[in-house]
Amino acid sequence: MSRETAPAPVPVPVSTSASAPASGRRPTIAPPPVRRTAAPAAAALAVTAVAGAHIVPAATWLPGLRRRFFPRLAGTGHPGHVALTFDDGPDPVSTPLFLDALDALMVRATFFVLGESVLRHPEVARETARRGHELAVHGWTHDRPWLPAPARDAREVARAAEAVADVSGLRPRWYRPPYGILTSGRWAAARRAGLRPVLWSAWGRDWTPDATPGSVRGTVGADLRGGGTVLLHDTDRVAAPDCWKATLDALPALVADCRRAGLRVGPLADHGLGAPASDSFRRRAEGSFRTSLTALPSLHSHGQHPRSAG
Repeated sequence: MSRETAPAPVPVPVSTSASAPASGRRPTIAPPPVRRTAAPAAAALAVTAVAGAHIVPAATWLPGLRRRFFPRLAGTGHPGHVALTFDDGPDPVSTPLFLDALDALMVRATFFVLGESVLRHPEVARETARRGHELAVHGWTHDRPWLPAPARDAREVARAAEAVADVSGLRPRWYRPPYGILTSGRWAAARRAGLRPVLWSAWGRDWTPDATPGSVRGTVGADLRGGGTVLLHDTDRVAAPDCWKATLDALPALVADCRRAGLRVGPLADHGLGAPASDSFRRRAEGSFRTSLTALPSLHSHGQHPRSAG
């Protein structure tokens, strides 16, 4: 009969100390290891999800993506019309010069204004509307929305819309966020204020220190088609000092280029984006042009300057 062997004892972790006496002290059992929970990981995942929901819609800033998948957001309207828009005003120094230039060209435009600037220079905003131009909302300040702040977005967009209505006597229709960064919070704020977000399909890169009338004209012409919306600036408020002068000097040639291509130039209200246009802004040029958006060549093909780098 075989002898049963007692099972080996399970080793127990002990705490030893170099200074402890070799005898007369019982070994101390070490505490069990602390089990880590998934709470930190879940919290990080939640933060990532919130940040993604906030900033992912801003991918519409990418011109190719916007023109292909969100043509209305890109400002694609009637193929026989070009919407002329200006951002960042009103500016008491430069905006009146743009109003005079547009009067000379017999063109009306849409000015996306900042609420705080309207509050600071109401007479300039009021004169812009009096001359038949359309005022739209660019926000209250010209900031970047890196962190979600839906309540603040709603408050500031609504406040800017009220400021525009106060000086013009008309409720604004359009909203373009600063830098074209349309987050989910700003999109919701615009819709809540009854505004339609509109970005652009062509710009002049006229905020840079090396902008010239030729570079502005060439950069706009490289991307502009019938039905496009042009983004320019009537101030250097958040741009290189005096860069607006290049835009002002480029205006006559830009308008002439459009007219040679058979395109009318006017505000977003006349652009056929789906919202009924106010009679105050229905200033139609003589004739009616039915140019196909796909058949019309870019203005760049009419011998304009090549697109500037950047």
